[in-house]
Amino acid sequence: MVLLGLAGAVGLSGWIDAHHPPADTVIEEERLYVAGNTVKRMSLGFNGLAADWYWMRSLQYVGGKVLKVPGNVQLDNLSQLNLKLLAPLLDTATTLDPDFMEPYEYAAIVLPGIDLPEAIRITKKGTTANPSAWRLYQHLGYIYWQQGDFEAASESYGEGAKIPGVPAWMEAMKARMAVEGGSRDTAREIYRRMYEQAGDQKVKDIARQRLEQLYSLDERDALRALITIFKARTGRCPTAWRELSFQGARVRLSPAGVPIDPTNVPYQLAVDKCDVALGASSHVLDR
Repeated sequence: MVLLGLAGAVGLSGWIDAHHPPADTVIEEERLYVAGNTVKRMSLGFNGLAADWYWMRSLQYVGGKVLKVPGNVQLDNLSQLNLKLLAPLLDTATTLDPDFMEPYEYAAIVLPGIDLPEAIRITKKGTTANPSAWRLYQHLGYIYWQQGDFEAASESYGEGAKIPGVPAWMEAMKARMAVEGGSRDTAREIYRRMYEQAGDQKVKDIARQRLEQLYSLDERDALRALITIFKARTGRCPTAWRELSFQGARVRLSPAGVPIDPTNVPYQLAVDKCDVALGASSHVLDR
């Protein structure tokens, strides 16, 4: 009877596993975290370890969502993903360890496209907990700059510039935001400084990709100027790169004399439009 009972239990368990309804993804996600103050009381003084766990869970949470989307996904443009738990996860990590810089940095770069008010709140939370951490003012300025609020961005860089020992370029960025906040040169300076100062490799990768994009935009503008000159002279669009003279143009050329983008992929001539486009295999961001 015991053996028959065990066999029946195993069979019933297998049948239930095979026929139970699919898990509610919303409920499953809700199990990912507990509020920061609650965890702080439960962690028995091991707040740093708990903060590390929530930080890693944040990265895994985003990574899991990204893997489900076909094609390449840019980490600073994740608005199409349902990442409603990212802000609570990052907030919990910073509550457990207010000196933990990486979650603040990640919130400033990745979170604005998902939850802008939370991105600002968590970054400001970091400046309150770490008043001497000038990089957080840099990140706050970046959030405002992304939104086109150049006055607020200038104020953020200015606040950071008051901190003793801060690099002189923070004060320069305050002035640049006030004068030419929307220029491509300002964008290049922001991402260059972000790349130099970022502590997280993913943030560095975002900054590098944006810099490549900006340099490519400059190169394509230069190539369009050459195409315009050629058309004015000949009355037609060029059909091959060899028809153009690149002397003095700020573009890089392959050994074969073909203009290449920052990822070393040749640009393509759009003959029907008298224009230039990224190559099909290019890794330069197109938006």
